[in-house]
Amino acid sequence: MKNFKKISTVFVTTLLVGTFSPLGVVGTTVSAATSEQPEIDAAAAFVIEPTTGKVLLNQNGDKKLGIASMTKMITEYLLLETIKDGDLAWDDQIEISEYAHKISQNYDLSNVPLRIDDTYSVEELYQAMAIYSANGATIALAEHIAGDEKTFVDMMHEKVESWGITNYELYNTTGLSNGDLQGNIYPGSTEDSENAMTAREMAIVAQQLLTDFPEVLNTSSISEKTFREGTDDEIKMKNFNWMLPGLIYERENVDGLKTGTTDFAGASMTGTVEEEGMRLITVVMNATNGQKDKSKRFAETDKMMDWAFESWDMVPAFEENQLIENIDPVVVDDGKKDAIELAVKSDMSLLVPKNTDMKNTTVEVQLKEDLLNEADHLTAPIEKGTDVGTAQVISEGDELGYVNGDKGEEINVVAASTIEKANVFVLAGRWAKAFISDLF
Repeated sequence: MKNFKKISTVFVTTLLVGTFSPLGVVGTTVSAATSEQPEIDAAAAFVIEPTTGKVLLNQNGDKKLGIASMTKMITEYLLLETIKDGDLAWDDQIEISEYAHKISQNYDLSNVPLRIDDTYSVEELYQAMAIYSANGATIALAEHIAGDEKTFVDMMHEKVESWGITNYELYNTTGLSNGDLQGNIYPGSTEDSENAMTAREMAIVAQQLLTDFPEVLNTSSISEKTFREGTDDEIKMKNFNWMLPGLIYERENVDGLKTGTTDFAGASMTGTVEEEGMRLITVVMNATNGQKDKSKRFAETDKMMDWAFESWDMVPAFEENQLIENIDPVVVDDGKKDAIELAVKSDMSLLVPKNTDMKNTTVEVQLKEDLLNEADHLTAPIEKGTDVGTAQVISEGDELGYVNGDKGEEINVVAASTIEKANVFVLAGRWAKAFISDLF
């Protein structure tokens, strides 16, 4: 881990199972056994819990596949970020370029009609993009923010790479096949180039979007809205996420996030749902025969959601300021004491399978490198509560890990007490004792 130094590993016996736990719970058991991970009828499938990043299901999740209009989640993120930064307002008016206009007039694609001789607010174009996957509206927004689509795509590259996404191809803002863009293709790409990512990476995109801009759900949850109501361009925008309220495959509590369909990508969907205080992000890529069987991606998403809620529990692991026990001593130089105990900074829970026998949990502590001296020790004085590093809490037998590749959930670690700097006489005595010891 960058700027941290691993110092120790501690085994905490029996996490909320049996006779001891980090919280001192006695006689508690994890819920009864549940079914095995379901087989999802798609090229890839992935499920995470977004607040922790815990992976609950991974079926071929690291194979790069077409993402189609799920691309628009990245466009949405950059739009919302631009508004947050104060460089754009919802009521700003946008003029439509010839390129965006031509794309918007192609009704073989998802679109709302746009006019060159009119302007549109940022909000109505955003709603058209997020609800109806309108491609011309998406291009118009990107051009307004960046000047042209190519520059916006460069921004997309920079953003996803900042999230640790590397196994991607992004050539346009919409997810359309390059061949549908009427020659307006990204430099270095071809008519056959297609946007692509892994299911894991799509889950990361959704996680970042929901974490930084949860208000996106206010729009992604809209089942139907009229664009330009009362004008000649009025069009009913029915959300392509048919799991939303009132639509054909409605599931309670589903409130997003984005579907995508092209010949290259097949029928895909990134979904999200919250039940009993726990949110899931699900990804289905290229549902089998999904372009003919319109229910397929929704049925597979529903299956994943059912299984995840039935099969996983959020289990308390640590309380705020709880000591990390059995850890190797953390040496402190120049202090009145020569070692310090560490504690977790905040409450922490682990998401675990209901049928998992959590006999051991590993806690790997890493100290901040900028706090360590040449001997890799801390140096007094140290105030109680000082952030000194992080710990990864790893459940034994957890092969899925976390969406960012970590093996365990991370929590901040603090000094459990104050250690004052020793006076010069104590330090001199220690130096003399060490010198004599070295001689003999």
